[in-house]
Amino acid sequence: MAGFFKKSLSGVKVPHNKNTMESATVDMPIPEQVTIPMLQHMGAPCEPLVKTGDHVKVGQLVGSSTQFMSAPIHASVSGDVTAIDEYINPAGIRTKCLVIKTDGLQEVDESIAPPIVNTREEFIEAIKNSGLVGLGGAGFPTAIKLNPKNPEKVDTLVINCAECEPYITADNRECMENAPAILNGIKTVMKYLNLKKPYIGIEDNKPKAIAHIKSQIIAGDPIEVVSLKSKYPQGAEKVLIYETTGRVVEEGMLPADAGVIVMNVSSVAFVDSYMKTGMPLIKKRLTVDGSAVKEPKNVRVAIGTTFEDVLNFCGGFKTEPKKVIMGGPMMGISVYTLKTPVIKNNNAILAFDEKDAVTPNETACIRCGSCVRACPFSLMPLEIERALKLEDGAKLEKLKVNLCMACGCCAFACPAHRDLVTTNNLAKKFLRNYSSKQAK
Repeated sequence: MAGFFKKSLSGVKVPHNKNTMESATVDMPIPEQVTIPMLQHMGAPCEPLVKTGDHVKVGQLVGSSTQFMSAPIHASVSGDVTAIDEYINPAGIRTKCLVIKTDGLQEVDESIAPPIVNTREEFIEAIKNSGLVGLGGAGFPTAIKLNPKNPEKVDTLVINCAECEPYITADNRECMENAPAILNGIKTVMKYLNLKKPYIGIEDNKPKAIAHIKSQIIAGDPIEVVSLKSKYPQGAEKVLIYETTGRVVEEGMLPADAGVIVMNVSSVAFVDSYMKTGMPLIKKRLTVDGSAVKEPKNVRVAIGTTFEDVLNFCGGFKTEPKKVIMGGPMMGISVYTLKTPVIKNNNAILAFDEKDAVTPNETACIRCGSCVRACPFSLMPLEIERALKLEDGAKLEKLKVNLCMACGCCAFACPAHRDLVTTNNLAKKFLRNYSSKQAK
């Protein structure tokens, strides 16, 4: 039974601003053009399988890779490939992209059919072919996640519907609008991976979602809905596992090492859809919100649709935007152009006016300890910063800096507004180089 362990992990209370919680998802019409990057996942980019001038159809495989850590990419529209360009994503990574002029017909590729699955191996292969990646975070290829090195030790499935970032309500709408698919997807994953216990973690500021999912669970099903405290970062993988199961994922461990597989709620719902239709991952639900957005809403769009087109569909801007973010304000990435395309793991577009976009000036650390108290893992950013300045790799290792997940709790709690996340990231990079030299 979840909830028996001694206490919850630390975190911070953020203003959730769930303005679109009651906004039902609307489908955006297909735009005149889409841009499909060949890197929409953690790992190696894909290589285009089509060339300029080719005609493509919905669901057609247009990008693949022979590398282990990758995920195939499919056309979200029908139309003609007008260019194969270079694209620089918001993280600064260069990759190829397809530019497709849509024909408005949305003709489905002839290869689309429900996969034939009877075994665990066939199920994992089907998930790989679907192009599914984690839809709520880093975009980890799902087929790899579902095929751990120690499958006999994995017995628990945790579904992440915490949605603790401010503004974002896309997963909440998944619960309200697609509960049967969520539950069927859970049962499918449990069946083929031979798992015993599933949990669905939802923050307690979403009581309608909790009640609705519970109402759909058939008596006797082992699925348990866990009401999580409304506190950031409940949706972080290690935090969520602890809060739902009581298991601890130690430094250097994967969730599977603790006997757990974690999936986003939209990911597991997609599993049910793909098993029934064979249509790969070509659409994404987004929350569009922020002080500069005229008509905030939840919208389902074709992957590759530009931010500009999505924002125009939401009425455009009511004030001049000073910052546009892919994802949430805590862990999202600021984009440098509205020509940025929607990708698989993009769950929000947030646009803020000057007042909300201003970053306070950094001042001297006052040694208050707020950062330590806010960190879910009780890391010490001040000591990490000192060790980094001294280039003391051994000390950084002792301080467990690799446990930092860049959630931003420390920076959010800091009264001096210090950029502690960047410091921790630099410290992790230094430690990797240090450890590599030590190994040699």
